[in-house]
Amino acid sequence: MEAILLQILNGLDKGGAYALIALGLSLVFGTLGVVNFAHGALFMLGAFVAVSVQSLLTLSMRVRDTSITFFEAYKETPYLEVWWGDTGRAIIDYAVPISIVIAIPVMLLIGVAMERGLVRFFYKRDHADQILVTFGLAIVLQEIVKAFFGANPIPVSAPEVVATSVDVGTMFGLQGITYPWWRLIYLGFSLLIIGGVFAFLHYTTFGMVVRAGMHDRETVGLLGINIQKRFTIVFGLATVVVGLAGVMYTPILSPDCHMGMEFLVLSFVVVVVGGMGSLPGAAAAGFLLGILQSFFSMNEIKSILPGIDQIIIYLVAVFILLVRPRGLMGRD
Repeated sequence: MEAILLQILNGLDKGGAYALIALGLSLVFGTLGVVNFAHGALFMLGAFVAVSVQSLLTLSMRVRDTSITFFEAYKETPYLEVWWGDTGRAIIDYAVPISIVIAIPVMLLIGVAMERGLVRFFYKRDHADQILVTFGLAIVLQEIVKAFFGANPIPVSAPEVVATSVDVGTMFGLQGITYPWWRLIYLGFSLLIIGGVFAFLHYTTFGMVVRAGMHDRETVGLLGINIQKRFTIVFGLATVVVGLAGVMYTPILSPDCHMGMEFLVLSFVVVVVGGMGSLPGAAAAGFLLGILQSFFSMNEIKSILPGIDQIIIYLVAVFILLVRPRGLMGRD
């Protein structure tokens, strides 16, 4: 039971990342009909917003080390710590939560600029053209990040207060089962964002117009509504969602310039399994595939089927496409 509970938790937090990225992909495809192969790069950019904020907060200067008295020694100390002491250290410790606030306008601006400057010219082009141009953009963004930050992973720390583990076994009557606080926070954050997106689309006038435009863009336009402007905002919203997913994932996986491509492939598989353009399908498939991947990564299973954890998602996708080509919740 302990092993099962741990694998479910591992699958849920991993599935949360898949679901958030796939949700943004489905949102863009459902509204604009665009296959955005740069979506993984936007996840990477969100992660590097956190890296940039951490770097800015930890800018340091050489100060005298007073703990050494028998000769003159210096150490690198962050400016914030020099200026504000414990308050400065607390600000540095909360670099990731601060990054969330900063990432929202940054990612929104990137998304709107991307849609207005490039994507809108490919609305009526074939999906192959959309894939080529957005994949090319993803490579450009990856190389820009590599030029500025290098190719090696850059560690980003969670706040010290949630950098430990919590005993989750007591909730289920089990003993000795601990799980990292930040992974639980990421799971809760994922559910909150997914719920917020669905509430926005289903319970606001703006969202209802967008959903109507997804089904019949021309009719909505004939009603005098500038549906294109709303779709631009939706593209920006999708960019914010995936960017926040990247920010929050940095304490779990140290960011590097290749992480966007790695998550892109998995997220497209999630979208296909859930159904192209289906938002509930993207969210459900993300969590489902995350749990499956987690269970098939157990040593007991890998000893029987080596490498199964690397391919199980793709095997499930093949099976779903054979049995139900439109995906779990895809439209007919």
